[in-house]
Amino acid sequence: MLAPRALRSVLCVLGCAWLHVGAASRLKTSALPIQSEKEPQPSKSLSGCSFGGRYYALEDTWHPDLGEPFGVMHCVQCSCDPLKSRRGKVQGKVNCKNIKHDCPEPDCDDPIKLQGECCKICPKGDDSRRSGAVLNPLQFVQERSKEADLHKSYNDRSYVSSEDSRESHNDLVAVLTAAPDSPGSSGVARAHFTVSRNSLTFSVTYQRMSRPGRIVFMDPEGSAVFEYRVPKGQSDMVCGVWKNVAKPLLRQLQSEQMRIGMSTSGSKREELEGKIIKHRALFAETFSSMMTSERENSGMGGIALLTLSDTENNLHFILIFQGLIKHRQGEPTVVPIRVELMYHQHVLREIQANITSHDPDFAEVLTDLNSRELFWLSRGQLEIAVTAGGPDLRRISGFITGRKSCDTIQSVMSSGDALTPVKTGGVGSAVFNLYDNGTLHYQVQVAGVTSEVVGLTIELKPRRRNKRVVLYDLTPEYDKASGLAEGSWSRLEARHIHMLLQNELFINVATAHNQEGELRGQIRALLYSGLEAPRHELPTPLAGHFVSPPVRTGASGHAWVSVDKQCHLHYEIIVAGLGRTEDLTVNAHLHGLAEIGELNDSSTRHKRLLTGFYGSLAQGVLKDISVELLQHLDQGTAFIQVSTKMNPRGEIRGRVHVPNHCALGSRGEVDEAELDDFLVDPEELRKDPHTCFFENQHHAHGSRWTPNYDKCFSCGCQKRTVICDPVICPVLTCSRTVQPEDKCCPVCDDRKEPKDTKAPERAEEHPEGCYFEGDHKMHAPGTTWHPFVPPFGYIKCAVCTCRGSTGEVHCEKVMCPKLTCSHPVRSSPSDCCKTCPEEDRTLASPEPSDMMQADGPRSCKFGKNYYQNSDNWHPWVPLVGEMKCINCWCDHGATKCQRKQCPVLACSHTTRRDGSCCPECADSKEEDDHVTRAADKRRTRTH
Repeated sequence: MLAPRALRSVLCVLGCAWLHVGAASRLKTSALPIQSEKEPQPSKSLSGCSFGGRYYALEDTWHPDLGEPFGVMHCVQCSCDPLKSRRGKVQGKVNCKNIKHDCPEPDCDDPIKLQGECCKICPKGDDSRRSGAVLNPLQFVQERSKEADLHKSYNDRSYVSSEDSRESHNDLVAVLTAAPDSPGSSGVARAHFTVSRNSLTFSVTYQRMSRPGRIVFMDPEGSAVFEYRVPKGQSDMVCGVWKNVAKPLLRQLQSEQMRIGMSTSGSKREELEGKIIKHRALFAETFSSMMTSERENSGMGGIALLTLSDTENNLHFILIFQGLIKHRQGEPTVVPIRVELMYHQHVLREIQANITSHDPDFAEVLTDLNSRELFWLSRGQLEIAVTAGGPDLRRISGFITGRKSCDTIQSVMSSGDALTPVKTGGVGSAVFNLYDNGTLHYQVQVAGVTSEVVGLTIELKPRRRNKRVVLYDLTPEYDKASGLAEGSWSRLEARHIHMLLQNELFINVATAHNQEGELRGQIRALLYSGLEAPRHELPTPLAGHFVSPPVRTGASGHAWVSVDKQCHLHYEIIVAGLGRTEDLTVNAHLHGLAEIGELNDSSTRHKRLLTGFYGSLAQGVLKDISVELLQHLDQGTAFIQVSTKMNPRGEIRGRVHVPNHCALGSRGEVDEAELDDFLVDPEELRKDPHTCFFENQHHAHGSRWTPNYDKCFSCGCQKRTVICDPVICPVLTCSRTVQPEDKCCPVCDDRKEPKDTKAPERAEEHPEGCYFEGDHKMHAPGTTWHPFVPPFGYIKCAVCTCRGSTGEVHCEKVMCPKLTCSHPVRSSPSDCCKTCPEEDRTLASPEPSDMMQADGPRSCKFGKNYYQNSDNWHPWVPLVGEMKCINCWCDHGATKCQRKQCPVLACSHTTRRDGSCCPECADSKEEDDHVTRAADKRRTRTH
């Protein structure tokens, strides 16, 4: 029996791990109720794979043993595949596959499955037929995978960690050409999509058409599910975000059931359309080309996804066409194509192949590009052309450039990420722009370093510790007085562009006291988020040097901040260099507080809590900002401060200057057309099952508004439930007040006594009540309420109380009562505590005072699921599915599992039926005799 490390290994390899192998030692309890076992140490002179307590040589194959009660997974085949590292060393990598679907189809009526085998065979007859099905079922997997391995090197980038690259299944692409019912356009567009949590970011580039006016997403029935109004501009790229995409629509996107269309709004209306698809090449793409036709209104177009090999000068590409190959009903036709790589209309390379009309995509590799071809590639001077043969020659072509995107190429340089990590409190920030001709424009700022900057360089990842590889020296452009460097790098090689767009380059700052580098950061692409702030400008630097008093920390960061015409604050914060040391928890930077406040630490009147971090990134929008805070932003006296557990008073900090004209602290005058961009599509709201219908209007889940029937109430939508609370007006200390017509509460008359005006920002100003950050409202002394925490809504498992004497808000957890029933239920999804069903209750309903009793039995976590005490279930294993022969149950917080006990068979020939956990006798008479004997034996043991 092998240990649970085998289970963890196979789950990690299959991509659905409950428990990472490297994190096993950090967990107090195992994710599965089985014992652990040490990994063997492989021989230093051999390459291979360590898996489940055993060591396997290269190209070995085996069935993983997950230990009791799971046993050997006979339908899962693991292999130790050789993998060549970037240094040329061959290492082993474990790959596991489900071979159940690759079993041959037996040609008998009643096939059986032998114990210890995965594939069914015929019970009697031809021996060769039986042996062919049993000996090596992996051969069928290998045969099927040969075709897939033809272009394996194209996206075989296993040395890139998952943290440094976007997962390919989150990226989608579409080729847009003239719609079938509106062929009057020569335009072609390429759309790239990235799914991030519940939002969809899209970048659209187009050629041979004017700027579109709108972009529409359509469901399989052709109905518009989201419309984006394109802002006016001169760029050939459209950047947008579809926020809060409903889960059913996300599933349609991932299953390639959605289409995208875009149209112009001028006198000559043009419409393009295309299907949104997933593609494996998007992960490794670093160069691209959009191919158009010289014919007018041809409706043809295509894109090329290209990348360089990791170690060789081979250019891999995949072509996706639309309209080039004519589709005909019936059998697919074979069409000859010619692919040409050209420079100034001179053909450098030529490939001829045949493709089918039903599968027009084409993949190939151009091997051993010479130095001239690589130079022309880096300058955007190579052209790729595709000609489809047949009676009517059809041709499309386009220039190859670096991959275009709305994402921002940026870097945060910190002392914690230096080759020799230190804690100096300094910061470096950089923004890059890559142009089609291979020129890289850069802007860099450095602050808070311990000594004079002596070197500013762009580098590769070091081959050895402190063995730096410098690609480009920015030091001559660095101004020591301002700490800024701005210029262009015009000699990027094709390999450098490839590495830049794969997040493989670094920027290093060397100082007099740290010659090898005091600050260092990885140059990475930051996903477009729709932020109002222009990302091509330098952001606000955040450093421990700016904290008062200064903090010597290895962390640093930068932030983009802007205020829109509605006086809403948009922010995006990136932090780097927070290390995983003993005195700093891993979650410190993930859940660190980001707040805006005044320079004077003694004043807390105008601080606002921002969204917590997702990894190293925090972003969001603040809509109800006080007048004073907006003035601080306008005057440049506001600060962004990031705090951690070790430095709650500030780890890093930066001064923010955002000029604005929001003197009234309310929405500015916005054109009706601009205001529509902030509204939610009514059709989308109607389709959302969580939408609330109130006062003849649909409201999105999580939204808040003032009802028409009474402006002194505030309403919110929580999963089809509308909750309205009265507005509690703050007590004003001024002698003269006025009552605005559109407001519930009176305000101080600024014209009479401006010095007496007090903004209702904090409870210290109003000891007669409490100001709560969650709902941004005043609460009367002694009142209690469930806290409202956007975007989660009302937290019914907590109760807050306003202590009027001190103005403090005290919140505590609601303790659920102990229940006597065996199957409690939650009456409403928003309820905190479960209750007994009416027919199962043995006691009267608990009094309100009983709600503070101790919690009931603890629940269990198994895999990614939670189970209540006494719950039973069958475990699920990736690629295998539900294991119905194993029963698990929750016993007061502990998960226990047991395999179903099978009777001992006395017959010589056994078989196993589909869905059965235990083998049976092949002969029915022997089976009946065995059952009789087993029953007699049980009765004998009983007596």
